[in-house]
Amino acid sequence: MVMPTSSDARTLADAHPGWPEIAAAAVTYAGLLFLLPPVLTDLAAGDAALRGQLLAALSGLLGFAAFGAAFVIRRRRWGAFGVRRVSWRWLLAGLALGVAAVALSRLVVIVVVALTGDALVDPQGSYQDAARAGGASLALQLVLLGLLTGAGEEFAFRGVLTNALTRYGSVLAVSVSTVIFAVAHGINLALVPALIVGLIAGVLTVRSRSIWPGVVVHVVNNSLGTIVSQLLTSAA
Repeated sequence: MVMPTSSDARTLADAHPGWPEIAAAAVTYAGLLFLLPPVLTDLAAGDAALRGQLLAALSGLLGFAAFGAAFVIRRRRWGAFGVRRVSWRWLLAGLALGVAAVALSRLVVIVVVALTGDALVDPQGSYQDAARAGGASLALQLVLLGLLTGAGEEFAFRGVLTNALTRYGSVLAVSVSTVIFAVAHGINLALVPALIVGLIAGVLTVRSRSIWPGVVVHVVNNSLGTIVSQLLTSAA
């Protein structure tokens, strides 16, 4: 029997995550998503703003919990999940594409609503309730929905899922992870921006070999999208 060398162990630790990591992340994400929303709704006790804040926090924590479950399976290095340094060029690209994602999402949603009418609902009204509950509540919502959720979902869906699927080719990895990410938001209007953000973040993750450009896209999209929604509501 040939014993693995330290070099072999290092190579294994640097290898992309695989199906065990995907399974651990999926079970953790789905389990918490099933168990926690009713509990948080009860905690909010009819307070719409608090409910929106708790659900926004849950969105981010679900992602980090799923990533954590995947990480501990085989203790791979951070770089195996794309958590590695990247140049400012990629981060600036993420910033620009995050702004573009907000504009494109708004345009596509307008078209979808025109075609479907009320057939698809917006499930994120509670987030908007929290954002409308005053300056402090808006600031907190930008942290929870923008920063925490944007980062948490990228660690789970791009860090684990996209990286794990790259063994089957970049196109499949980006396509499948984008669709799963979008469907995880439900068959509703939230699916539109999720598809757009997921596709952009997936391409950036594969091209840069880092999740950070996708995190920037996601954080900018969620934060700017929240602000735009409030501006449009105020103007209406």
